[in-house]
Amino acid sequence: MQVLVTGGGGFLGQAIVRRLIARGDVVQSLQRSDSPELSQLGVKCLRGDISDLAVVEQAVARCELVFHVAAKAGVWGRYEDYHRANVTGTENVITACRSQGVRKLVYTSSPSVVFAGKDEAGIDESTPYPSKYLTHYPRTKAMAEQLVMRANSAELATVSLRPHLIWGPGDNHLVPRLIQRAQAGQLRQVGAGKNLVDATYIDNAADAHLLAADRLEAGSAASGRAYFISNDEPLPLWELINRLLACAGLPPVQRQISAQTAYLAGGFLERIWSLIGRQDEPRMTRFVALQLSTSHWFRLDAARRDLGYFPQVSVAEGLRRLAESMATSGSEKIRST
Repeated sequence: MQVLVTGGGGFLGQAIVRRLIARGDVVQSLQRSDSPELSQLGVKCLRGDISDLAVVEQAVARCELVFHVAAKAGVWGRYEDYHRANVTGTENVITACRSQGVRKLVYTSSPSVVFAGKDEAGIDESTPYPSKYLTHYPRTKAMAEQLVMRANSAELATVSLRPHLIWGPGDNHLVPRLIQRAQAGQLRQVGAGKNLVDATYIDNAADAHLLAADRLEAGSAASGRAYFISNDEPLPLWELINRLLACAGLPPVQRQISAQTAYLAGGFLERIWSLIGRQDEPRMTRFVALQLSTSHWFRLDAARRDLGYFPQVSVAEGLRRLAESMATSGSEKIRST
């Protein structure tokens, strides 16, 4: 099968690409920068921006399946930039799939599309979108997810996956950021530390995408739907963070602030950053304060039933692999697997 992965050079994108290559698919990737690792695997790497329809149509041509992974992540920045990457980019992918006769589209969404600032304890896909968002990323991802679900048809079967907090060897965002802040003495436990969070090991997230693609057909149970994806192992968030830090040989987080203090500090910094026009991310925002102090774990019944998704790598095994990868690299920098 000829397959396109948008954002194939990223953390999740690379994991998906490697699985596709291993099973014999012909893969090409659309990304904004070069990826020597993918080129060495024989992947055709196309450089371009998904906000450019002509570029996307060229990348989609002759493909039977598209994984749309590329997105602008983060909790700070201009709305226009998030909309262009996440909404316009997704519109272009859908348009290109239709014009080029692609039969299947698997979209990488996020559980944050339904985050309303409160505990999410065992929620399922019936949870509605909130009436407002505290940051542009979940807002634009929700808009894109709805575009994908509405695009489902007899000609183009679509499905959206919501993997939560992907981590593991090759991570260039979550774990390195935790390490950097811990080393700078900037990490504080937010709240009482009892909030449960269910993160996703990278191999499980990639497996979910291939399972979804294999089960996806026009009129199938998965077509036109969204699914939560996680490790199905809710843990106290700060226990997980401390275990991740331990993989880098760092001590657990000792200092603590209340959830209310963190939220107020986040609101204050947001106002300052907006007034002076800073584009870098504040050390705290209201969204981050709420994410760090509330529970986020999900029922995976639908993913098990419709996609055949059962996490194959436990948190304990994932941590072992992560520690081994970091020890092999000889530093806190995590190499791609």
